Amino acid sequence: MSARLFRLRRKFAPSRLCLLILYVLLLVSVKYSSVPESPPEPPPAASDDVHTFHKYNVSCSAIYDMDPAEVGKSLIIRRRHVVEDTDESLVNLTSNCPLFLKSRGYDTVCVSQEERDFPLAYSLVVHKSAWMVERLIKTLYTPDNIYCIHYDQKSSAQFIAAIEGLDRCLPNVFIASKRESVSYASISRLQADLNCLSDLLESEVKWKYVINLCGQDFPLKPNIELVSELTRLKGANMLETSRPSKLKEQRFTFHHELRDAAFEYQKLPVKTEQKKTPPPHGIEMFSGNAYFVLSRDFVVHMNSSDVVKDFLAWSEDTYSPDEHFWATLVRLPGVPGEVPRSEPDITDLMSRTRLVKWSYLENHVYPPCSGIHIRSVCIFGAGEMHWLLNYGHWFANKFDPKVDPVVIQCLEERLEEKQKLFQSVTSTTCPEG
Repeated sequence: MSARLFRLRRKFAPSRLCLLILYVLLLVSVKYSSVPESPPEPPPAASDDVHTFHKYNVSCSAIYDMDPAEVGKSLIIRRRHVVEDTDESLVNLTSNCPLFLKSRGYDTVCVSQEERDFPLAYSLVVHKSAWMVERLIKTLYTPDNIYCIHYDQKSSAQFIAAIEGLDRCLPNVFIASKRESVSYASISRLQADLNCLSDLLESEVKWKYVINLCGQDFPLKPNIELVSELTRLKGANMLETSRPSKLKEQRFTFHHELRDAAFEYQKLPVKTEQKKTPPPHGIEMFSGNAYFVLSRDFVVHMNSSDVVKDFLAWSEDTYSPDEHFWATLVRLPGVPGEVPRSEPDITDLMSRTRLVKWSYLENHVYPPCSGIHIRSVCIFGAGEMHWLLNYGHWFANKFDPKVDPVVIQCLEERLEEKQKLFQSVTSTTCPEG
């Protein structure tokens, strides 16, 4: 066992306690399962009796404290009473912008001086679940930030209409000027973010950092706390960047072809036996993931660099180029916020950009998933709320309201409380009236 894994196991020694709690929750689940099923409670009315999305009658503070009965209740909700919030309902609500802004509380968002002085930009690459996109934006929302949404050209008409409604109602939310038909693990996923980055540089908002998100991400810190954390970076970038394994090297040492696949994204890059030429300009390759926190100076440099353009062109026939593109670029000598090539690997657990729980590391590095697994990734459940909020990362992936809506609802509630707490000790401006 490596020294790093040993340290991680020591760090997560309380996971045995978490396992015990999960066993208790399963017992509670069995107990609750014998209770006669009752219909789900109707959603509470928003202002002016407007329907937004379904909320569940749970105590989020008790779930955060890992109260077995309340977490057990969340298990029963997700097994029996999950209500699907349709894209159509968001289309209907955004057809009346004043009502949408009021019912969702955008008209009462307070902003601290620190947040005004440090605007953030977001690139959201999404393709489904419009309410999840809106809730993600709302949790991070301030009028001084700017949000670019790239929707997949293959998205449903209702989803696109809902995103267009957000664009119409929120002045600092816009749709990417150029949109891709995104295929899993292909250059189109990377190009979607690049399209947003190009638009964000053209914006009048002089944002300090840009963060990219997908529709199954959710923040673990409120905007004002993110601003505090990012200020301390002092222009450095934050993302995973490690030396690739032999297996991952095959992703960019062989030519890949996009072929039809029986898969949600319809096409998939397939490895061929054709070897690629080495990376241009003698670039040393690093790997990471698709997600980043990048300084404005870095993005400006990248946008005008011939080396970056050549590297992007070279990456077009690789597998999942977004998982080596950013990780490699931040290691280039002389780039703003450079991570020197001589420095050790920055793993996903060391980088605070995204907390992901992989099935094969559960019980070794972190406690087991309380939700379900999709392609080895945990879709989080309410039983992980305390762990998520206390690990130290800024965002987590993945969440799905069809799997566990309670954890999303409780994260919203907790982050709203933290935002107000942080703002209570700062100079804050709120809308009049």
